[in-house]
Amino acid sequence: MNRKEFLEKLGLGAAFVLTSTCLGGCRRDETFKPTGPIDFTLDLENPEYSALNADGGYVIFEGVVVARAINGDYVAATQTCSHEGLNQIIYQSNEWYCTAHGARFELNGNGLNGNASNGLTIYNTNLIGNMLQIFS
Repeated sequence: MNRKEFLEKLGLGAAFVLTSTCLGGCRRDETFKPTGPIDFTLDLENPEYSALNADGGYVIFEGVVVARAINGDYVAATQTCSHEGLNQIIYQSNEWYCTAHGARFELNGNGLNGNASNGLTIYNTNLIGNMLQIFS
């Protein structure tokens, strides 16, 4: 039995339910945005955040990806991808990358491919001594 025969046996109602669920899966939902302001500080002397002491390193803290770009600047973005709302954003090759569907974003949050067309939420960083503040 092929797919068409299977759907005909299930009936038009079941086919509609299956189709509408699949087609609606890739829409952006505003509930994926943070519900409040972001404001926390990371101690760069803490071994837990040692990846931030080298260009290209990153950590994830409270749903935020914090990275040290290849030029030495600190950058931060939401871990939640705007494509399907999955917490799959990482820092890779000097850009934000979603491991779920391959969405790619510039460090300023602008999308680089079709899965990234909605952009990405970016946060501010401020380095004072060994303390890195991430805030919205």
